[in-house]
Amino acid sequence: MTRRFTWFNATSLTFGFVFLYLPILLLMIYSFNESKLVTVWAGFSTKWYGELARNEAMLSAAWVTLRVAFMTATLATILGTMAAWVLVRYGRFRGRTLFSGMIYAPLVMPEVITGLSLLLLFIAMSIERGLYTVVIAHTTFAMCYVAVVVSSRLVSFDTSLEEAALDLGCTPADAFFSVTLPIIAPSVIAGWLLAFTLSLDDLVIASFTTGPGATTLPIKIYSAVRLGVSPEINALSTILITLVAVGVIVASVLEKRWWSRRSG
Repeated sequence: MTRRFTWFNATSLTFGFVFLYLPILLLMIYSFNESKLVTVWAGFSTKWYGELARNEAMLSAAWVTLRVAFMTATLATILGTMAAWVLVRYGRFRGRTLFSGMIYAPLVMPEVITGLSLLLLFIAMSIERGLYTVVIAHTTFAMCYVAVVVSSRLVSFDTSLEEAALDLGCTPADAFFSVTLPIIAPSVIAGWLLAFTLSLDDLVIASFTTGPGATTLPIKIYSAVRLGVSPEINALSTILITLVAVGVIVASVLEKRWWSRRSG
């Protein structure tokens, strides 16, 4: 039975998209505003992009954020994949309930609690807060998302392929890197991208665990917005939105080509 696309559905969908994307569109438009007042249009100009390029503090925060996100995504992918492998392949073992609970707890734990507990841990261990404490903090929650993504792929994995590789003389390590990892690679890459995005976007946990010289871009933007929204922030947000949109389009095109080659 097919459902008709009614006017009510069309109206609801239209209002939903307008509610979600109209503020983003206005932000992008006002990033080209001549006036320093973000609510008053004074003509088209790209000068705020030039001001942003000369804002060393903002560029430094962006560089710190990219470094933290890259290191976090890499560590979280390695640890999350290992955790998913243990949960799926080792079946029932002593302490499995505790182990799985520790893996999934950060998914539902409030970020304030996570950030505060990590802050107290670093203080108790006399660890100076900075770039690497932010990486450690981000890895603790990002690896949980990677574990969920990878474990969902391992559950449906055909283990007979590994058994065939072992019968042909591969060691367990060779079978993993030659057979298993290439097959689950899309989920591993998805986990890496998810961890990268989560780290790039985090504000609460980073604000608890950061230190001098390790100010991330979300913290910098939040601090600047408290003094008033400036066109430079609109320009920066527009650049980030453009990068995300281009990334999504490229990923969609590559995925479509991959499926077409596989089906052909």
